[in-house]
Amino acid sequence: MSHHLDSPLARQDVRLDITDLYVFRGETGTVLVINVCHSLAGDVPEPGFHPEGMYEFKLDLDHDGVEDRTYRFVFGDRDATGQQSVCLHRIDGTAATDPFAAGVVVATGTTDETITTTDGLRVWTGKAGDPFWIEPDVLHAVGHAFEDGTTINLGSWTPDQATNLFAGHTVYSVVLEIPDGDLLEPGQHTRPIGVWAVASLATDAGGWRPINRVGLPMIHPLFTQYNEELGDNLNAGRPGDDPATYGELLTREIAGVVGAYGTAEDPAAYAAGVVARFLPNILPYVVGTPACLGFNAFNGRTLTDNAPNVMFSIAANTPVALGIGKETVTAKPRAFFPYVPEAS
Repeated sequence: MSHHLDSPLARQDVRLDITDLYVFRGETGTVLVINVCHSLAGDVPEPGFHPEGMYEFKLDLDHDGVEDRTYRFVFGDRDATGQQSVCLHRIDGTAATDPFAAGVVVATGTTDETITTTDGLRVWTGKAGDPFWIEPDVLHAVGHAFEDGTTINLGSWTPDQATNLFAGHTVYSVVLEIPDGDLLEPGQHTRPIGVWAVASLATDAGGWRPINRVGLPMIHPLFTQYNEELGDNLNAGRPGDDPATYGELLTREIAGVVGAYGTAEDPAAYAAGVVARFLPNILPYVVGTPACLGFNAFNGRTLTDNAPNVMFSIAANTPVALGIGKETVTAKPRAFFPYVPEAS
């Protein structure tokens, strides 16, 4: 799984559990998507979005690992029909790091409807099909390998036994399409940015507690399946602190697997190079270009990128295939806004 139910704190209320982050070229600009409230958790008393939480897209525009713009979504209580009010704030500059900064309200409306502003920004929030897929036996074997420093032991499992754990499941999606004029300087056709997302919950003391943070996919399945304290810590931190805080640990775990496979003369050096790609945990994207999370580069992430194959294989320095692909997704992404699959 990418971030599905990835830590004890996130599992306490799956409305704040960000399962995936996607960034790609849309019809009119750059599309940002997060999914929460996965049906894998079972029946949720109040599904949808947490009315005491906030959901933020963070944009780093100058490559220093600190957000320069925040798009913050807050939601009201569910009404009798299950709809919630939606309010989107934009916060720029140094205030983008402040959870208390009000910023500017740029869009309001309700879930399950397309909201379009006068300058072309588009918003959609609501229940959708989950476009992600994962093979559970491969997933758990990968987690054990990186925890124990071994090769990936699949036992008697073979690809013909592969199944998609998430087939038929649903999520609640937040979709934001930002027009080019909001991200490109005059005369620019492209621009490199970094993106991550945070879900936070209001505290009784009047503050905000980060519950989940996501940038690149598959970081948690690689390193925190059997180290749940690490999962909570990763979710609570800030990207700019990631290399200093977690670089040594991730380097050691990657080197252990690569050393077990014998696929690098210097496993530690290989691991250090991978960690430099993985941390800080930010998804890079060049505005105005086709997205692809691939082996040669990370450039955003589309709804159909095979993130597990890419991230598992890079980390292990050996091919790691699930035996399944996007053909196992029962709900197909739409080619038009809001892009996410319809809920089955």
